[in-house]
Amino acid sequence: MTIPLPFVQPQSETSSAKDPTMSRHLRFRPALLALGVVFTTSPSVVAQDDGHDRSHTAKAPHRASAGDPYLLDTDPATGEKLGPAAKQVVIEHEGRELRFNGEESVRTFRSDPAKFLAKVDKAVVRQQLPLYPLVTCRVSGEKLGGKGEPVDFVYRNRLIRFCCDGCEPTFQKDPSKYLAELDAAVVAAQGPKYPLETCVVSGEKLGGEMGAPVDLVVGNRLVRLCCKGCKKEFTKEPLSFLAKLHVAKGADGHGEKGHGHGHDHDDHDHDKDRR
Repeated sequence: MTIPLPFVQPQSETSSAKDPTMSRHLRFRPALLALGVVFTTSPSVVAQDDGHDRSHTAKAPHRASAGDPYLLDTDPATGEKLGPAAKQVVIEHEGRELRFNGEESVRTFRSDPAKFLAKVDKAVVRQQLPLYPLVTCRVSGEKLGGKGEPVDFVYRNRLIRFCCDGCEPTFQKDPSKYLAELDAAVVAAQGPKYPLETCVVSGEKLGGEMGAPVDLVVGNRLVRLCCKGCKKEFTKEPLSFLAKLHVAKGADGHGEKGHGHGHDHDDHDHDKDRR
């Protein structure tokens, strides 16, 4: 029995001679075209490109975070305490990680992202401001406060401070450059008084058999890990591991103001944080 094949326009002998692989490629073309039809009509592919929302949703936080992990302990939409990490719904929105207590909260957030992100950013600033290690603007080099009140800008869950509004566009051209400088400043400021001798993830001794510790900066906070492999585990449930660091700092008398909390109190005195 002979099965008719789809018609393929024959190539000239000249072109075949120039490219001996041409005929072999053409034999596979009908099959590839058929597969292309299947893929482009797949419901799952269409659903991913509906034009309504580009945020990525994950049922369990088993992936690397975008930018810094979400380090607030409250749901961005409801303000309620987040439940266990395994039950949180993690999304990536405009390059930043956010965590919710359920899909209903995610839908509420997506109804007005700007409204909820303004509250998240306010809480992030309050949480990270006491940890901020610099007194100068990384973009201009000017002293913070020299041109009026510093500008607190949240970039992918990280606070960075500018001397004025004009520095943000320059920062956005090369964020990694300025964040690397900020990371170095955090390590220099917090490294000498780091309170733990063990990794918060594995419990292994820092600087032991695994070699030199790995310095990870999240939310302008230094976390020392025994190896690079622990970073992935840390980002799954960062608040659980940071709690160990917080307890250690408290035991050493170096309590950390604003650690891990995302409560938004309108009567909070930001001026006290800046003094």
